[in-house]
Amino acid sequence: MKIPIYQIDAFSETPFSGNPAAICPLDSWLADDVLQAIAAENNLSETAFYVAQNCHYHLRWFTPALEVDLCGHATLATAHLILNRLSPELPQVTFETLSGTLRVRRVEDRLAMDFPSLATETPAQPPSELIAAMGAAPRECYPIRKVHNAPYWLLVFETEAQVAALTPNFAAMGANAIATAPGDRSDFVSRFFAPMSGVNEDPVTGSAHCTLAPFWAKRLGKTELVARQISARGGDVGCRLEGDRVVLTGKCAFYMAGEIEIPA
Repeated sequence: MKIPIYQIDAFSETPFSGNPAAICPLDSWLADDVLQAIAAENNLSETAFYVAQNCHYHLRWFTPALEVDLCGHATLATAHLILNRLSPELPQVTFETLSGTLRVRRVEDRLAMDFPSLATETPAQPPSELIAAMGAAPRECYPIRKVHNAPYWLLVFETEAQVAALTPNFAAMGANAIATAPGDRSDFVSRFFAPMSGVNEDPVTGSAHCTLAPFWAKRLGKTELVARQISARGGDVGCRLEGDRVVLTGKCAFYMAGEIEIPA
């Protein structure tokens, strides 16, 4: 069996930056263990698989270790593939996912994704092992919904430099975490660490901005924000709050097209 595969760098307009995602269009769903094996073989933070049905696309995302219920950069990359390569006549694309219906449309030279807003809970004291593993104490800590039965925290630091200097001990974290601070040249910056999901540091994380955008919108008193994820690759994310939804905008750079050969 042969399956097409594409690799696209999301949240960047040039290759070799942003977050690389693999995308595999399918005629019908393969067994879950095959999808997981492909994602593990690709060894990117996410591989997206989709099946076209009528005017919608059923979309799933896998890290090298497990399936996730929400992924921003692989959704952006998949929409870029469909709207710019495979079906350029479409004005927008609608995905059915584990997080409900997600729509992506063209806005000038960017793509805009309509995602759910995921607010933080009240401030709380995180586990001491998480702070020790981060190697620096944040100013504020907020629990977020559990992901894959693992704790998930928003850690707020004073400065962009503090976030950039973090060198976590991933094996000792025992949780996933977003580290964030006010940006020097953007409204806010972040880094995303997800060792409990099989990704130590994600280069640019759209889903994290579903939490970051409402948090910083309230803190800064504005509903449109410019964000920068300051991983080694780096990437830019536009954020706009619309009620209980977050519109995330970004660009993509096409990198590779190929074919997977799976034994019968």
